[in-house]
Amino acid sequence: MLRLRSYVLTHLLSYPSASASPISSLHRLLRTAAPASPISASPAFAVEDYLVATCGLTRAQAFAASTKISHLKSPSKPDAVLSYLAGLGLSGADVAKVVVKDPRFLCISVERTMAPVVSGLTGLGLSHSEIARLVSFAGVSFRTRPMVSRLQYYLHLFGSFDNLLPLLRRNAYLLSSDLQRTAKPNIALLRECGLDACHIVKLCVRMPRLLTTKLERVRAMVACAEGLGVPRDSGMFSQALRAVAFLSEKKIAAKLERLKNTVGWSDAEVGTAVRKSPMLLRASKDRTQRLSEFLISEMGLEPAYVAHRPALLTYSLEGQIRPRYCVFKFLKENGLLHHDRDYYAAVLVTDKVFMKKYISPHDEAVPHLAEDYAAACRGEVPTIFRLT
Repeated sequence: MLRLRSYVLTHLLSYPSASASPISSLHRLLRTAAPASPISASPAFAVEDYLVATCGLTRAQAFAASTKISHLKSPSKPDAVLSYLAGLGLSGADVAKVVVKDPRFLCISVERTMAPVVSGLTGLGLSHSEIARLVSFAGVSFRTRPMVSRLQYYLHLFGSFDNLLPLLRRNAYLLSSDLQRTAKPNIALLRECGLDACHIVKLCVRMPRLLTTKLERVRAMVACAEGLGVPRDSGMFSQALRAVAFLSEKKIAAKLERLKNTVGWSDAEVGTAVRKSPMLLRASKDRTQRLSEFLISEMGLEPAYVAHRPALLTYSLEGQIRPRYCVFKFLKENGLLHHDRDYYAAVLVTDKVFMKKYISPHDEAVPHLAEDYAAACRGEVPTIFRLT
């Protein structure tokens, strides 16, 4: 304003002719010097407020998400996305989870990207409700059309959407990783190792990372599994792969040494045990120690006996090993079981078979045996089983 006033005064004072009207000159100067009246602009799009009010995010979530979509200048695109998601059946809570996980999801073009992807998924046989569930796990990959061909491959591999969904929950990268560089070569290698489709699926269900890790790493796992002495054509090979998966040779060596020292095995015995039951490598030290102490110290089994029957170290001490031993010991001590009967056979069978072979035949002689066994399975191990 001061500059304008100085400008006006300077020009007024510079007019030499007294005939010129100062007032008319002032009007002319104001028209030329004064800025045009501002055009009322629409208020700026408040991304953070939109995320809270429309998407259901908390203020803290909205603040974090808004930094990734601060370029949005209007709600038109996110409104279109939210409307489309609602049409698929996503609830407000589901939408909030999607936006928190991937704020840029709100920037997808419905016409160019989302609709074609949904059309492709529908063509694979997925219902709108299944697609809605998929949105929650697919994240960034849902924003790209190649996701449809990737999902098609995995549906064929795992047989159904319901079989595949648990893997997507654990490894969302399945739908964004390159099939030609990871999944397909890795599956081909597993087939070369003699694993059939059923074993491959079971292995991948337990370890979804097998489908997204580099081929070189899977080759290293195969070599480590063979290093345990488990041949590729063995029925234990898939378990051996699980046991060594994503572990370095140094860690595997350390686990073997710990297992040997915990149970009291020799090098040969630990090798025998791991070949028969590779997943012993994944058992915790505390669990292995408690089981081995009971088997060796309380039951009187030799470490070599356990090494050739390593499954004994894979069952629950409280729920199976101790209760069945109590029954087995009681029956032998009371002459109700042949003394040459091996306890190992009693551990291997299902609970239904155990009841049929070791409990039911003695209902008359030991009417409380079933009751005492049930109490033992609950952790209420009686000092002495009741004979009458």
